[in-house]
Amino acid sequence: MTSQPERHAQSARRAVLGTALGGAAAAALPGTAHAEEPMSSPGAAGRPWKLRDTMTTDGAWARFLRDQDLLWTRLPTLWYEGPFLGDGQLGSMVYQEPGANKIRFTVQHGRVQDHRAEFGSGWGTCRLPVGHLTLEPAGTITAVDWRLSLWNAELTGTVTTTAGTLTLAALIHDEVLAVRVKAAGGERATWTFHPEEAISPRKISEAPPAGYTANPAWATRTTADGTEQVLQPLTGGGQTATAHRRTGDDLLLSVGHSHPSDTAAEADSLRNLRRAKSYSALRSRHTDWWHEFYRKSFVSFPDQRLQSFHWIQLYKVASASRAGGPVMATSGPWLEPTPWPAVWWNLNVQLEYWLIHGFNHPELDSLATTVRQNQEQLIANVPAAYRADSSGVGRSSDMFANRGVGRPGTGAETGDLTWALHNVWLSYRHSMDKSLLRDTIYPVLRRAINYYLHFLAPGSDGKLHLPSTLSPEYPVVPPQDTNYDLALIRWGCQTLLDSAELLGIDDELTPRWQEVLARLTPYPVDANGFMIGADTPYAQSHRHYSHLLMVYPLYLVNWDQPENRDLITRSLVHWHALTGAHRGYSYTGAASMYAMSGDGDTAISYLRKFFDPTTRYPCRANTHYTEAGPVIETPLSASQSLHDMFCQSWGGVIRVFPAVPATWADLTLHNFRTEGAFLVSAVRKAGTTRFIRVRSRAGEPLKLRHGLTGHLTAVLDDGTPARTRDLGDGTLGLDLPRGREVLVHTGSRPDLSIAPVAVSEPGPAWGLP
Repeated sequence: MTSQPERHAQSARRAVLGTALGGAAAAALPGTAHAEEPMSSPGAAGRPWKLRDTMTTDGAWARFLRDQDLLWTRLPTLWYEGPFLGDGQLGSMVYQEPGANKIRFTVQHGRVQDHRAEFGSGWGTCRLPVGHLTLEPAGTITAVDWRLSLWNAELTGTVTTTAGTLTLAALIHDEVLAVRVKAAGGERATWTFHPEEAISPRKISEAPPAGYTANPAWATRTTADGTEQVLQPLTGGGQTATAHRRTGDDLLLSVGHSHPSDTAAEADSLRNLRRAKSYSALRSRHTDWWHEFYRKSFVSFPDQRLQSFHWIQLYKVASASRAGGPVMATSGPWLEPTPWPAVWWNLNVQLEYWLIHGFNHPELDSLATTVRQNQEQLIANVPAAYRADSSGVGRSSDMFANRGVGRPGTGAETGDLTWALHNVWLSYRHSMDKSLLRDTIYPVLRRAINYYLHFLAPGSDGKLHLPSTLSPEYPVVPPQDTNYDLALIRWGCQTLLDSAELLGIDDELTPRWQEVLARLTPYPVDANGFMIGADTPYAQSHRHYSHLLMVYPLYLVNWDQPENRDLITRSLVHWHALTGAHRGYSYTGAASMYAMSGDGDTAISYLRKFFDPTTRYPCRANTHYTEAGPVIETPLSASQSLHDMFCQSWGGVIRVFPAVPATWADLTLHNFRTEGAFLVSAVRKAGTTRFIRVRSRAGEPLKLRHGLTGHLTAVLDDGTPARTRDLGDGTLGLDLPRGREVLVHTGSRPDLSIAPVAVSEPGPAWGLP
C-alpha cells in the first residue's frame, strides 16, 4: 500500500486556503458550496446574550488554583521531588542539600552558557551551572510543611527543627530570587552561596574534548552596600555575575550574563537587586503579573490528579519561557547534571511549546523569537556551498541556534529546522499575525526547503527522491526517502505556496515547489504501516515518532481521509508493539494521535502510561521528568495531549470536545485559542455539549465541528442570527467578523455559566503530600 501525496497536498492546500484566504476560497471548495442562511431557533433573534463567567475575581481564582497546588509534608531530596520557581530566565529548585542538614535553592539561568563553538554544543556552547544557596538551620530538620501556590507563583511554608521553626516564602521575578525566612524558638537562618564550576554538566557522562581548557576560577567581592558578588570570567569571552544581599529576614539574589562584554553582567546583576528593593515590593509586582496571566484562559475537568497536573504545566512553562528570552534548553532554566545541556531541535524544542497555544499565552513563545533573531546564524549553519539560499540547524545548539547541519546523502539529520518552523507556523495560525509569516516563517522556511531541493533527484520511476538522511533517533539510516524528511518537505512546500499567495508574493520558486509536490516519491509503507524510509522498515523499538510526522503534528495524513484510517491505525499499533525504547513522550504522542481519531478512551489510556509509576520513565513527584538527565518537554507535551482531547484545530476546522474520555461527563473550556485566532468557550455536562461560544480575533472564516445533535441555534452576541453554512460531516461554516462572538447550541438557550466542574476522580496533590 502506498500513500498518495498529491491528494494529501491538495487537501492540505484547500484547508489552509479556506481559512487564510477568506470566505470566497472556502465557498469554492468541493463539498462546501452550500447556500448561506441565518440559523436560529424561534425567538432567538433579538435576544443578546453574554457568558456568565464565575472566574472573574481574585477569590474565585485563588480557591480554584489552591486545589491544584503542590504540597510537601516531607523534605524532598532530589530535584524532581522539590518545588521549582522561575521567570523565564532565572530558575531555582528546592530540595535537601545532598547528605547534609541543609536546604538547597539551586541558582541557574537560561542565558548562562559558554561561548566556544569549536567544542560543539555539548561542551563549547553548552549551558553552564551558576551555583546554589543553602539554608542552614541551627537544629536538625524534623519536618516540613510547604505549599507551592500556583496563583501566587510562590513557595510558602515552615521548616521544623529540633531548635525551633523557620517560616519561609520564596519567589522569582524580574531575574531576582527573593526569599524571606523568619526564625522562631531557638532557630536562626544562615545563608551561604556556593558557586559551581563553570564546566559543562555533560561531564557526568564523558570527558572534555581534546584541546578543551577549563574556564578561569571565579572571584568574589563585596560592594559598599554589603552586596556580595561572584564574578565568573569565561575563556571564550564574557562573564557571569551573581549578586546577593541579605537585609533582615530577606535575601535577594540576581544573576547577570554578558558576551562578549566582560563587565556588563556585573552591572546587570546589581541593577536587578536595586530595582527589586525588598521581598514585599517584588512580591507585589510578581503577583500582579501572575494574577493577570492566569485569567487569559480556563479549563476544568473531573480528574483531580490530571487537572492539577495540567495547571502545573501552565505554571511551569511560564516559569521557563517568555517571548524574547532564551529558547528552552532540555531542562529549561533548572539546570542539573545532564548529558543534554543545550537546546535539542529534533523533538524536544517542538514539544515544549505546543501547549502555549490552547492556553492562550503567545507571550511565552521564545521559540518564535529565537528563530526571528538568529536568521544569520541559521544561514551560517549550512555548508558554505549552500549559504546563498539555504538555512538549517543541527540536532543540538546553544540559545542562538549555533550548530552546523549535515548534508543529505551522508545520513545526516537535516529536517530539524523545518520541524521547528512548523511550531512558528502554529504561532502564526493561532495569532494570524501576518508580520510573523512575512518576516520570519516565509524567508526562513524558503531557505530550509531550498536546502532539501539541492539534493532531491529523479529516479528511474520519474519520482523525486532524497538521498540518505536520519530519522531522529532511529539507529538505522535509510538509503533514501526517510519519512521524517518527506513529510517535512511536503508540509514546507505547501506552506510556502499558501504563504506566497496570502502575502501577494510572486516567488520565482513557485513552479519548483509545485513540481516537488507533484513528483515527490510517496511515503514508504509496508504491511505494518509507515516505514522509517525506503528499504528500512520500522523493525525495532523507537522512542521518537519521527517516522509518523505526517500523521502528527503535521496532519498531512489524517482521520478526515477515510482511505488512510487503516494505515494510521496499523502504524500506531506497530509503533507501540515493539517495546523497550519507549519513553514518556512515546505515550503522549500516541495519546494525541488517538485523539485525532476521536478515540478519547484509547487516548487517555496511553496518556496514563506516562503517569504509571511502574513504567520505566514515568512523570515524577513534582511533575518533572528525567531519563539520563532532566528533560522538560514530555510533561509539557502531556498537557498538549489533553488539549487534543478537549479541542483541536487543524485542516481549517475547529473540533470541540473531539476525544473526551467517556468517564469525563463534565468539562469546561474558556478562551481556548485555536488556529484562525479564535477563542473557544464550551461546556459539557452529563456527557453532552451544552453550548459553544466562539470569539473571532482576526475575522477569519470559521468552520466548527460542534458535536451537537438536533436543530442548531447560532446567534451573534447582539442577538441577531448568524449566517451559517452546513459543510457536512457535522461541520458548520459561519461568518464571524473580527471582535464578534457567536453562540451555538441546540434546544432552548442553556445556562451560559463558565465554572469549575465537580471532581469525580479524586487524587492526591503533586509534590510529597
